[in-house]
Amino acid sequence: MGAIPETFLPQLRIPATYLRGGTSKGVFFRLQDLPEAARHPGPVRDAILLRALGSPDPYGKQIDGMGNASSSTSKAVILAPSKREGHDVDYLFGQVAIDQPFVDWSGNCGNLSAAVGPCAIHMGLIDPARIPRNGTVTIRIWQANIAKTIVAHVPITQGQVQETGSFELDGVTFPAAEVALEFLDPADEGDDGGAMFPTGHLVDRLDVPGVGSLAATLINAGIPTIFLNAQDLGYTGCELQDAINTDDEALARFEAIRAHGALQMGLIKDLAEAARRQHTPKIAFVAPPAAYTASSGKRIESGDVDLLVRALSMGKLHHAMMGTAAVAIGTAAAVPGTLVNLAAGGGERSAVRFGHPSGTLRVGAEARLVNGQWQVTKALMSRSARILMEGWIRVPGEVLNAA
Repeated sequence: MGAIPETFLPQLRIPATYLRGGTSKGVFFRLQDLPEAARHPGPVRDAILLRALGSPDPYGKQIDGMGNASSSTSKAVILAPSKREGHDVDYLFGQVAIDQPFVDWSGNCGNLSAAVGPCAIHMGLIDPARIPRNGTVTIRIWQANIAKTIVAHVPITQGQVQETGSFELDGVTFPAAEVALEFLDPADEGDDGGAMFPTGHLVDRLDVPGVGSLAATLINAGIPTIFLNAQDLGYTGCELQDAINTDDEALARFEAIRAHGALQMGLIKDLAEAARRQHTPKIAFVAPPAAYTASSGKRIESGDVDLLVRALSMGKLHHAMMGTAAVAIGTAAAVPGTLVNLAAGGGERSAVRFGHPSGTLRVGAEARLVNGQWQVTKALMSRSARILMEGWIRVPGEVLNAA
């Protein structure tokens, strides 16, 4: 007698849309299309997203899923009609770890924010009566991870989202249609109105055992971010990915700095928590303008930018710039005295153009001093978005046993 064959649950077939937003891409789901057990936070939801992206993958390739083995492409989004007054769509973002079995829900993705409005229209979450024949439709998005409002201005042609166009974004190969974004009240404000800078200082000393004492601007705007001076780290600010991502010692130092910064910002209670909170805070280093050659071969002259910024995401130097970190850059640049502002030459400013590994990006912010505290009403930038594929994603039925 032969052995009784092992039985496995059939695959689930879940409607999904695969989109690029800015310099990221991810799998988008409608909340109502998920299995009942995944319509609320919990292990089943996480298990579905992990399996959909192909994580955890000890090979680091995500071959058995939709992820592309980078923090920019291991992302998932859940959309639903908004339950919040004055908003059109609720947007929940999950940063899916590549080699670990967890989904980080602690922050937003600013790049994929550009795809939320277009995708909400595509998924039928926006009243068709709101969509003009030609023009622009304003979509108010409730960003559920961080409880903030994002306003997306989505171009419409012949009653459909205009996806193709001439807007160029460094870090994205092909031009597309421009989606203008407003991040309203991007800073996290506490009862004293000062939590945009959680320590109350524009510049702190960050003491990291084995690394040293570093000047740092710790800011909650767009996403919690730790800004450092490139020179203090032995860098110029012109570095590309290979200069950082092939240096294991450097990556370990950055993670140590990030963990101590998270502790000083009050985001974690002990250093061990940092390993379970990889999406936030971000860490970046800044430098005054200098000429360099971007990863595409494009020459960036010092006169093309106000400052240089390099940022890490999920333990690696980002190939361009995270959208939420761009919000943090714009906000910090608007406040005289921060490391970002000083790298850009100091003084009051409403916008900066910064150099990143793939090229340049302009971001604006409206800041004002109120009762001795800096407040930022909005940050502005443009991105583009495009549907890459639509249909159904399949994941093994065993994910339902994760509860």
